[in-house]
Amino acid sequence: MKLLNYKVLLLILFINAGSASLFARIKMPAIFGNDMVLQQKTNVSVWGWSNPSATVKIVTSWNKKIYSCKAGANGEWRTKVSTPAAGGPYEITISDGETVRIKNILIGEVWLCSGQSNMEMPVKGFRSQPVLGSNEAIVASKNNKIRLFNAKRATSTTPQTNFSGNWNECNPETVADFSASAYFFGKMLNQVLDVPVGLICSCWGGTPIEAWTSEMGLKPFSEIKIPAKEDSAKVNSHSATVLFNAMIAPVVGYGIRGSIWYQGEANRNNPDLYEKEMPALVGDWRSKWGIGDFAFYYAQIAPYDYGKSGLNSAYLREAQLNALKEIPNSGMATLMDIGEKNCIHPSHKEITGDRLAYLALAQTYNIKGIGYSGPTFKSMTTTGGKIKIEFDHAANGLTAYGKELSCFEVAGN
Repeated sequence: MKLLNYKVLLLILFINAGSASLFARIKMPAIFGNDMVLQQKTNVSVWGWSNPSATVKIVTSWNKKIYSCKAGANGEWRTKVSTPAAGGPYEITISDGETVRIKNILIGEVWLCSGQSNMEMPVKGFRSQPVLGSNEAIVASKNNKIRLFNAKRATSTTPQTNFSGNWNECNPETVADFSASAYFFGKMLNQVLDVPVGLICSCWGGTPIEAWTSEMGLKPFSEIKIPAKEDSAKVNSHSATVLFNAMIAPVVGYGIRGSIWYQGEANRNNPDLYEKEMPALVGDWRSKWGIGDFAFYYAQIAPYDYGKSGLNSAYLREAQLNALKEIPNSGMATLMDIGEKNCIHPSHKEITGDRLAYLALAQTYNIKGIGYSGPTFKSMTTTGGKIKIEFDHAANGLTAYGKELSCFEVAGN
């Protein structure tokens, strides 16, 4: 009898110990980890999980300030901490009795980078599809002032609170597998602004814009079917909302300066709908973050020979151009000159990243004296049987570098 009681007591102690290890330690989402970058000079959200109703204390090493908040009934807690001007490294200590330390934190500029395969294409390139200058870029990439976060692919029919991924310092090994467009964008920002840069990459090749938009964001579009929660086994990366739920929702609220976006090929055959979906996606993300109209810069898809099936991609490019007027605080990087007839993934990814960076440097960081946009149509007049076309962003006129300007057509009356 005594032996039986002893075994029962051991079992109870084992269960209690297991429960303690399960609940006592603070749990942080993947986006908060060693080597991360926090947005400078603002109040950034920090959140995680603890015991229900537990008091959680957060201490930031840059100002030694103590922040306190209480976990809800589900154990989730959230608060905001103020960040200084760019610098670091720093630490954050989070405690509810047990302590978690996040180390090697930099304060700087944070950008969310998303889209389909042309955003996903890594610096090392795809099989038989190279990135020009990739090896030189990889070899020279060591820079602890640039930090990279790659969100792993996932789908969900309901918004998630976490995803898989981790922050890494910029070096040849981590850069090789990171988005080329995003890396070259961040590299230029770091070089020009001389501040740390954090890049959060959440992208998936071949995916349509509606997969990256929340259910609320798609409410105006009755023609788009939202998968039911119980249909999670039937969805794929093309299903509406599933990538927002799994790969954007977990980072919503994290302090960012803005977002860059390279997507559109998957929506090529529905340009009229896409023209409305783009402003809807941007408005959706901005409403979720709740920090106003953060900067949104996107790449206009490059020309490619899709064959005889479907619409010419020029219609989608026109939709992207028209959407520019409907999205405040936005910009479009034109890639007409780097398209490749037989490859949907242009190899000039440094040009893509640089042009997105020019937009950010001019419009977000107010750097004067630089060209940051391709020519955009301003007006047309007809005189004496001739058409005069004026462009914005063409102070020195148009040039084909010594060749005749061509590919202009007259359409309509």
